[in-house]
Amino acid sequence: MSLKPPKKSDMGKTWMKPRREFRQIISPEYHLIVTEGTETEPQYFQAIKATIDAQYRDRIHLDVTGKGDNTISLFNRAVKDVAHSNNIYKHVWLVYDKDDFPREHFDKTATLCENSSTDETHYHAIWSNQCIELWFLLHFMFLQADLHRDEYWPKLTECLKARSLGVYFKNRPDMYKVLRPFMDEAVRNAKKLEQINLGRTPSKSAPGTMAHYLIETLRPYL
Repeated sequence: MSLKPPKKSDMGKTWMKPRREFRQIISPEYHLIVTEGTETEPQYFQAIKATIDAQYRDRIHLDVTGKGDNTISLFNRAVKDVAHSNNIYKHVWLVYDKDDFPREHFDKTATLCENSSTDETHYHAIWSNQCIELWFLLHFMFLQADLHRDEYWPKLTECLKARSLGVYFKNRPDMYKVLRPFMDEAVRNAKKLEQINLGRTPSKSAPGTMAHYLIETLRPYL
């Protein structure tokens, strides 16, 4: 390379202008998962987070928190968390069950999520009627009967035992790992229920769950 200074006649010409190298830094997309339960749901979603963090932490970031609150109270806690966080959450997922909570509260929470969503932050009502165990059970079978939540546990144990996967108990820590091979079936079954419940409020969608919306969003990273 010549060390001679450039000719005066060449100064100002386009091809003499120094080139700048630009590296585009893409920030990860931030998601907040806020659950009603403090053990079963957080353990399930923390396992998903660990799987994603292993390969895609630079593309998507998940925060998972179990609040011990329900329906409207859970929504209010999520809004406060978003307001006080240094992260700008693109998606906030509220995971909660119908259980025995009043119908109007259960339905209103979904409405609050829809009405509070903006271009910057989208709130999602990931409800299950009656409980998150419905989502677990849909990994093994399609269920259209409106069962009490206590009836899901023995059915789950029956399905797990048939595949030599042990028994189901509340707060079982390895449920994501156990259920992962059957995820596609769960999504298909949840979508069937969604079509059956089309036009119904969440409280009247029994059984029903929106868990597949969260899972399908995250599935490309799983």
